This record gives sequence, structure tokens and C-alpha cells, in this order.
Amino acid sequence: MPTFEEIAAFVAEKPFATAVIALLGLAGLVLAFLVIRVAWRATAWLFARYVAQRPVEDVLTIVAASIATGVSAQGMWRFSGDVLGLDGPLRLLLFAFIEVAIITSAVRARRNMRENFSAGIDGIAVWALTCLTAVLSSMDARSLPEALFRLAAPLVAAWLWERGMAIERHRIRGTGRINWRLTPERLLVRMGLAEVSDRTASEVDAHRRLTRVALAAKKAKALREGGASERKMRTALARLDKAMDQAVEHTGLAVNQARQEALLAQIAALYNTSALIDADPRVPWEPEADHHPVPARPALPPALAELVEDEDEDIEVLDTTPQVVDTAQRAALMRAARVYWDRQIVKGIVPRTVDIAQEIGISLATAREYRALWKLEPQAHALIEALYHQHGIVDTGAFPAIADDGRVLTTKS
Repeated sequence: MPTFEEIAAFVAEKPFATAVIALLGLAGLVLAFLVIRVAWRATAWLFARYVAQRPVEDVLTIVAASIATGVSAQGMWRFSGDVLGLDGPLRLLLFAFIEVAIITSAVRARRNMRENFSAGIDGIAVWALTCLTAVLSSMDARSLPEALFRLAAPLVAAWLWERGMAIERHRIRGTGRINWRLTPERLLVRMGLAEVSDRTASEVDAHRRLTRVALAAKKAKALREGGASERKMRTALARLDKAMDQAVEHTGLAVNQARQEALLAQIAALYNTSALIDADPRVPWEPEADHHPVPARPALPPALAELVEDEDEDIEVLDTTPQVVDTAQRAALMRAARVYWDRQIVKGIVPRTVDIAQEIGISLATAREYRALWKLEPQAHALIEALYHQHGIVDTGAFPAIADDGRVLTTKS
């Protein structure tokens, strides 16, 4: 490297050449600045367009797959030189033809996924070409570890591509490929170590204790109606008393109205299980709208018949114009109606058609359709039968009902 004295002497001896060199150097710096600026803007544009919009896992998948593809291409470079005898420009042009074919098939498979929701034959071609390049590159290996490494690199790239496709498939279709029947969650639920719902431990314990009380009451009632011996009755009543004591102590049954209603609902359902034998539920798509529950009920009294003749469509609850909703909104309304129905059934209440329509904000026709389907379920059917046998309430779909003696009966709370 020239010293400062030598540079000063050169400038003094050749000022014109020094000026030319300085101008060329300045032009080179300006050109380098422009090139770096253009490259930076291009990189920022590519990052904003193709990288920033993708999730982090997709970016990492592309980076790892590119590295694995590079390792595979390096193996094919050696294979084309050592085995095929290619050299020079010919080797440079032909060594990575399989890798280019893999990338082409992967791009086509992704386009098929977006258009047809399936990778198609191009997805199979990616795996076939990956296995081919893995085998060919490993055949030129100098040791067993090197062969295993060259076999693994392309397969890793293909696996990462497959996982990226699976994520995109799930994002587009909203579902996975399959639902495994044997999973750790299902095994834990089957063994009784996990719950299928998000209930807390206290809620699960309270439900089990209330169920014990209901089952003990049912058994004691069955023994009494069957004329069991006094010893058996004493044992059954002792178990019922013990279960009730534990429920009052651990669940707050004496002061918790919701759990009191839940216990009564369980007892009502268990006491009326025999009604399920005579149930005659019809399929929801059957054209006949009138369905007479079994067992057959007597003719309605005049007051009730007059009430039933007043259709609940005459009650101005909502706008009578037809509702126009898409599939997602219809599903959301049906889920909301189902949650309201289940909540009322747990309380021992069979909601009216008008109640469902008012609560959810749907038309009466839609609410009637939902109610006609759900009231055939065992718990709701048991409540309806219990109301009929115990209080004479006839299910018309439009409570309140009027009994033979003129009493107005309702399940609306």
C-alpha cells in the first residue's frame, strides 16, 4: 500500500491523472449508492409483497425448504460431474434439472390447491421427483453418513412443503384432511381422566352428586312401587338420604336455585323414561306438519281449542317480512336458539315458539321448525309428558294452555 508521501508525490507529478481518477472514483461511489438504493427498494418491495403478508411459520418453512433443496442440488452437482462426466457450462445447465422440476410441480400443486382444493397429480410428482433426486445424489456419496444425509435433505424439503400445503388447505377449506378417532384427548376422556366440555372441577363434582341423588330417588321409588321388603326400602332410603346430605353439603343445593332446578329436571326425566317406549318421533323432512304425540291425548276443551285457533303468527313479535340471511348467519342463529332451548330445558321449562322468536330474533316459522325438531328429544319429551300427566298441560306449541277446569297453566317463568 503506497504511503502518504508517495500519494502526494504522484498528485504533484500527475495532477490531470489524479483528477481523472478522483472523478472516476466519485462516479463509482455514486453508481454504487444508486445500485444499493435500487437493491434495497427492490428487497423492501419483495419483502412487503411476499414475506410480510405470510405467517412466520410459512416463511420459516420456505427458508428451510430452500436450504434443503440447495443441499440436494449440491449432491446432484457432484453426481453430474462424477457419474455422468459433465463439465463446464453443460454441467452448470443440466445438474439441477430435477430440482427445477420439483419447484415447478410444487408451484402447480399450490395453484391447484387454491383453485380445486387439491394438489392433484402435481402433488404426487413432487414426492416422486424428491425421492428420485434423493436416491441419485446419495449414490455418489463417499460414506454411509453422507448417503443418509443426502437421502434426508430432499425428503425434509418435501415434508416442509407438504406441511405448508396442509396449513393452506386448512386455511382455505376450514377443515383438516381427516379426524383421527384415536387421539390422546379421546383416550383420556374414555378413561375418565378428562372432560369433553370446559366445565370446572366444582361443576363436574356438583353434577355427579346431583345425579347420584336423582338415581337414588328413582331406585327407591321403583322399589316402593314394586312392593319391595322393608329391609330393601330401608337400604334404598338410607342411600338416598346419604346422597342428599352430600349434595347439600358440597353443592349448595339448599340455596342454589339453578342446581335445585337441575336436580328436579333430572328426577323428572328419570321418572318418565317409560314414556320413551311409546314415543313416535317422525323424521324432520316428513311433509306432514301435524304430529300427535303418543300416548294419544283427549280432545281439547273449548277454551283451549279457541286459544289454539289463534295462530301464534298473529302475534306481532317481529317484522313479518321474510328473513334473508346467508349460511353463516343462519347457522349462528340456530346455535343461539339451541343454547337458549337447552338453558330453558335444564330449568324444566319448555319454551314456546314465540319465546324462541323473541329471544333470538328469528321468524315464527323458523322458531316453530326448530321447536318441532327439538321437542322430540328425550329430555324435552319427558318434560312435556310430565306436564301433561301431572298438571294436564297440553303441548300446543303456544303456551299458556287451559285445562279442563278453566285453570290457565304456563311454563313461562
